[in-house]
Amino acid sequence: MIVRWAAVIFATLAASLPVAAPASDGQYKTGETFKDCSECPEMVVVPAGSFMMGSPEDEAGRTYFEGPQHRVTFSQPFAIGKYAVTFDEWNACVAGGGCDGYQPSDSSWGRGKRPVVNVSWKDAQAYVAWLKRKTGRDYHLPSEAQREYATRAGTTTPFWWGATITNDQANFTNDGGRRGQFPYQTAPVDTFQPNPWGLFQVHGNVFEWTEDCWKDDYKDAPTDGSAWTSNDCASRVTRGGSWETFPRYLRSAYRERYIAVNRSPRYGFRVARKL
Repeated sequence: MIVRWAAVIFATLAASLPVAAPASDGQYKTGETFKDCSECPEMVVVPAGSFMMGSPEDEAGRTYFEGPQHRVTFSQPFAIGKYAVTFDEWNACVAGGGCDGYQPSDSSWGRGKRPVVNVSWKDAQAYVAWLKRKTGRDYHLPSEAQREYATRAGTTTPFWWGATITNDQANFTNDGGRRGQFPYQTAPVDTFQPNPWGLFQVHGNVFEWTEDCWKDDYKDAPTDGSAWTSNDCASRVTRGGSWETFPRYLRSAYRERYIAVNRSPRYGFRVARKL
């Protein structure tokens, strides 16, 4: 009897204690980082603004599907992952009954804080769906425009730091052969310096899925930062380059297509969230 009454009293007291409420979206300020739950990705608040999307015609390494350059304007700030989604974060999704129970291979490189790889666009959408259910927040894959805007972080050069790149700045393959600290494999997501808005590895390590369907150029592209959800939707746009690609494929403007249901150790993703 004493044990039962003690349990009742404890439950009553617990119910009366204040519970930390999720931060309201109005509280977030540009540059601030936050997590909606302990297992959720860390997010960075990106400011509203505009930029020229795509590459100028005289940029070294440019491909025709990076043009024509056009101005994109974000009327509202948004949040985007500080890092690519990690194996630890993916495992939390599986443990929480999401991600279709799929356990992707780490290609024998290690798991933990390395970016989850061998995930398709469809797999990434399953993770986003779990985040939505868990948090009640509007998570999604970044639009192609959001990804480039956040990558550039106010810069206009091929890479956020300038026109050239070394293996001290990103994980990639040099034209003359593989070099750097992580040859033939991914690096942990917090390796290398973040860009001016606090995002890590926007160049190299893994190509990242975006929401957009593929189109060969930017003719009639959205100018409000939204995703292009028509055209070749069997293929989706990926951004950023990978551990396996050459420097020209890591540029801020470079875009690549990949079949939405395919998996590869070169591909991962980060998430975005409406504020």
